[in-house]
Amino acid sequence: MKKQLFVAATVILFATSCRKETTSGEAIITEAELTKPVAPASQKYIADTLVSNINWIGTKPTGSHSGTIKLKDGVFFIKEYELESGKFTIDMNSITVTDPKEDKNRTNLENHLKGLGDKTNEDHFFNVTKYPIGTFEITNIAKANNQTLIEGNLTIKEITKNIIFPAFVSVNDSTVILNSESFKINRTLWNINYNSKSAIENLGDQYIDDNIELKVSVTAKRNIK
Repeated sequence: MKKQLFVAATVILFATSCRKETTSGEAIITEAELTKPVAPASQKYIADTLVSNINWIGTKPTGSHSGTIKLKDGVFFIKEYELESGKFTIDMNSITVTDPKEDKNRTNLENHLKGLGDKTNEDHFFNVTKYPIGTFEITNIAKANNQTLIEGNLTIKEITKNIIFPAFVSVNDSTVILNSESFKINRTLWNINYNSKSAIENLGDQYIDDNIELKVSVTAKRNIK
């Protein structure tokens, strides 16, 4: 109970800070939690992977890069028009760079993020050959300030941490739409240490910020089978 009260209070503060236009809040990150079971008589909604995605922004002293990651599959479970639970598979091979760059430079960056090409660089970031998927599984859901607070286990490179972030969730008979606020996670907690000041010394201004900014958008359709 104490843990729940602490998390609820912290999340309310985080959700409030997320609405500031100048900053994005840092997600609350803890060790993995037990997953939320599927409630009896819940309805299954299947993620539309063509329109669902995760937008990302990485920053460094000399600028930033942005891009998207697609879902491989996913499902929400809904009971009485309320989100109960869900699980999603993240297609790490789908990482793309969307900021304006010449095609060759954009392809080189995408390959570096995926760990393709030069074997000495394969584990700098996501190493999609070894770790082709990530997952996110909901462990708890709460309400605060007219938002839904999503808590779930995020697994990247076979490392699982529990994160909490605020989102707007809309449910009707046919569709579920989840749009998160922008939030930040510390990539080094998932062993993504390339040019991190906290992991490597004497980088000068060549470091890349530990925090990655994310924004999750998922649309799911009711399974009527």
